[in-house]
Amino acid sequence: MGPLHGVRILDLTSVMMGPYATQLLGDMGAEVLKVESPDGDIVRQIGPGRSPGMGGMFLQLNRSKRSIVLDLKKPSGKAALMRIAASCDVLMYNLRPQVMQRLGLGYEEIAKARPDIIYAGLFGYGQDGPYAALPAYDDLIQGASAIPSLIAQAGDGTPRYVPLTMADRVVGLHAVNAVLAALFHRQKTGEGQRIDIPMFETMASFVLGDHLGGLTYDPPLDKGGYPRLLSKHRAPYRTSDGHICALIYNDKHWRNFFAAIGQPEKALDPRYANHGSRIRHIDAIYEEAAAVFATRSTAEWKNLLDEADIPVMPLHTLESLLEDPHLAACGFFRPVEHPSEGAIRTMRVPSRWTATQPDPQIPAPRLGEQTRAILRETGLSDTDIDELLTDGAAIAASEPEEMETR
Repeated sequence: MGPLHGVRILDLTSVMMGPYATQLLGDMGAEVLKVESPDGDIVRQIGPGRSPGMGGMFLQLNRSKRSIVLDLKKPSGKAALMRIAASCDVLMYNLRPQVMQRLGLGYEEIAKARPDIIYAGLFGYGQDGPYAALPAYDDLIQGASAIPSLIAQAGDGTPRYVPLTMADRVVGLHAVNAVLAALFHRQKTGEGQRIDIPMFETMASFVLGDHLGGLTYDPPLDKGGYPRLLSKHRAPYRTSDGHICALIYNDKHWRNFFAAIGQPEKALDPRYANHGSRIRHIDAIYEEAAAVFATRSTAEWKNLLDEADIPVMPLHTLESLLEDPHLAACGFFRPVEHPSEGAIRTMRVPSRWTATQPDPQIPAPRLGEQTRAILRETGLSDTDIDELLTDGAAIAASEPEEMETR
């Protein structure tokens, strides 16, 4: 059993940020009840898949969950949700708080059904500022937190987004931390609470942790920015036949590097004397190193740097990453037979636990796969459930509902 066995989470999230957070909690053993609209989570439509609504991204983000479809705009659908909420320890949502209020699902209303509930909202902006009611997506938050500007400064001057849903996943991780801490607080005091996890503020703190620099001071000592991270030459090194990722970082690394290439006297250059001096001359240092790396093959550099005890890794593609020998030895990728999708590749929880190892609980569900089962758990009769389905307030998958725990 995972460390969160016995915790029940009502998951009103969709797309990326919230589902990532609830997937992590589900892998830790929490029972996650994913509430979907009649149209389903939009991520069901992303990427190739073997059947409609079951794309690869959805399968990875929504394992360890059960799916129930409710139309929360219908009174009977909302009433069913409130019955479920009364049995849950945590409610997580990523609608704007204003929308939750309009639906009658604000904290005060939910707390009437479950006074000690942890009510966690993941949304764009803190509710004290002028952006409070604005919609937010990963691209917008990356831009607002200066990430594309930093990429432009470090590159060719063109602002670009990081090719990951970085804001969604960073904020999702913050949400997991917040929920776990709130559960610990409740265990000690019996007290539930509302938690707001705003994307903008979270990502501003994430970015500025690296780049606030001299702007820390009043008056500022510089314009901010960590020079090593912003160097235009900070990139995988081109070799004579490809690329390699190496980080020659501390004094020992640089001494070993110059000794390995037969130029030990270079270590006496004042620019290489210490970390502070190297940072001040980082562009020139990276440029010089790049010229050296171009003179040997990737395999030669890998052997040379390993012998010199300098950190080095291959430059993977997505496809070659799947074949990495370390990940293979760790059993990171796991073949799973999905009940409806057949053979798929999934990833294990990366952390190792000696007593309560988290592990994916069940495979990602089809839309409404457990609607009937979850409604029965609230005490509704089959007749009551049939009425909800007839009214369109709930939708159930037509095939068997229960998936085997894996």
